[in-house]
Amino acid sequence: MPRSHRLALCAILMLSVAAPAWAAAPGQQNGPQQTEPWDTDFLPPPPPWHGASEKLVVKAGDPWATPAELTGLTATPSYDETRAFIDRLVTASPLLRQEVFGTSPKGREMVAVLAAKGMVDGKPDPAKPLLLVQAGIHAGEIDGKDAGLMLLRDITQRGKDGLLDRVNLLFVPIFNVDGHERAGAYNRPNQRGPMNQGWRTTAQNLNLNRDYGKLDTPEMRAMIALIRRYQPDLYLDIHVTDGMDYAYDITFGNDEGAAGDLFSPAIDRWLAGPFKTEVSQALAKAGHIPGPLVTEADGRKPEGGIAGGTTPLRYSTGYGNLAHIPTVLVENHSLKPYRQRVLGTYVLIERSLTLLAEQGAALRQAMASDRARRPVTLPVAFETEKTPSASVAFRTMRHESYISPASGGVEVRWLGRPGATVHMPIFLDHPSVTVARPDAYWVPATKPEIIARLRLHGLAMETQDQPHEVTVDAVRLTEPKLATETNEGHVMLDTAGYVHETRTVLYPKGSVRVPTDQPLGDLAGQLLEAESTESFLAWGFFPEILQRTEYIEPYAIAPLAERMLAADPALKAAFEAKLKADPGFATNPDQRLAWFYDRTPYSDAAYLRYPVGREMGR
Repeated sequence: MPRSHRLALCAILMLSVAAPAWAAAPGQQNGPQQTEPWDTDFLPPPPPWHGASEKLVVKAGDPWATPAELTGLTATPSYDETRAFIDRLVTASPLLRQEVFGTSPKGREMVAVLAAKGMVDGKPDPAKPLLLVQAGIHAGEIDGKDAGLMLLRDITQRGKDGLLDRVNLLFVPIFNVDGHERAGAYNRPNQRGPMNQGWRTTAQNLNLNRDYGKLDTPEMRAMIALIRRYQPDLYLDIHVTDGMDYAYDITFGNDEGAAGDLFSPAIDRWLAGPFKTEVSQALAKAGHIPGPLVTEADGRKPEGGIAGGTTPLRYSTGYGNLAHIPTVLVENHSLKPYRQRVLGTYVLIERSLTLLAEQGAALRQAMASDRARRPVTLPVAFETEKTPSASVAFRTMRHESYISPASGGVEVRWLGRPGATVHMPIFLDHPSVTVARPDAYWVPATKPEIIARLRLHGLAMETQDQPHEVTVDAVRLTEPKLATETNEGHVMLDTAGYVHETRTVLYPKGSVRVPTDQPLGDLAGQLLEAESTESFLAWGFFPEILQRTEYIEPYAIAPLAERMLAADPALKAAFEAKLKADPGFATNPDQRLAWFYDRTPYSDAAYLRYPVGREMGR
């Protein structure tokens, strides 16, 4: 094999046998070391597994063995080793083209590999549907990278090029490239392999799978630009689970029956029908156990139910539902061996390719149908039902409860043996806030960072070349409270009341009108509605409206308030009712005087006013 690949193999093998850094302090002799508790396998034992997909692994000595195959699918290659293998594949095959689509905060290139037949000037045939496979958004969950490298090898070097006859493949091997290089043996304690796991978040300590809406990170901005450029017909986002043990090794899905019905019902029917059926059959035939997505309602009560809720915009599937892109979240089970997970991922990707080739026209019809919808209302906040209204047949693993001397409470001990199939209750989400769909949103030129992010999303908008006076439905916040902890670098708006008022507002030159009569109108609603839990307002992008910048001194407002009470019986009655209803207010002189100040023409008209206006029916 070439020298570069011999070096890559040596590096991986050295990693697999090298002692950890703490094994011998400087000046000490290497010798038998005491095993630390964290170097023992404290995870539940995996059940034995063999499947037909094991035939996908090339034989020893194959010159096109992937770096992971050289370790028996127990370790994963570094960023440089991954790039070297991709470079070798691309050089050897005219079917592949590699592009750099972004740069990480640490300066690493983000690459995508296009596999296609009949490319013209490096561009794929748009008549063919395109599958986008994304690996490593959480870099420790890297199964998709090694499965994708095996599949690219087989397409270009082992006779599977027929997979590209009617479909194109776009593969992102490592999304979170900086997190991928923060690799170590102690990064994901809930996960069985690979030996060298990357880190969940980026070099900025941000979680890319919380950034699909707000677009804080350069990585996500690059990904959204890639999606807009290639317009995928199917998007696979490949992860590895945390949480409880169960029999399934590969779980996947979307918000079937929840947000799918609300935002992309036609796509939802295809994903819950043909896609789920055909991919599950392929996985089962290859010896895997496919199952539904699992988020347990209570980790200490394994049969207490799973969440089947509405995925928010911040996640890939939430974004896909609102952008009307068929998006599937793949969650391989963390407690299954890496080899088993990678091979199952290969089968899932391959069957997704062939299914898209077979049913691409039908899926494009579903996408067109959902993009043409203009529902008259927009659900913008959700709540989880207290009593489950549905259930699913669920294959469990055996477990027992015990009192842990460490936690002092009841914990679960998983036994590594298949258990019964039970009817697992599902706690669904339902809309808790629904608003009338406006004709458009008006975003003032004073918020250029919001306008820039809307443009990055590809939203159609009309930029005003002169000031424009508009009558809008405006929102004023009441009693806003900020979260007490940061979330992805933001202090979010935790709770508030929302009062709607019809006002005439002068929007300055450079302001934008964002119509909702466009394919991304639902996405605009989630980003710009004041009451949306995924809005820029909710994420804390409007902190300036939460502060007063002009004041009135007590010596001035007190006598003025006294005159207001004497002159206005209705105001006096409202004040007295407030005193009775709110003891804290009644005993707080500053709050009492502020109540009067807010009812004078001296108060700040912009205080607590959300500057994005809703243009209702013309």
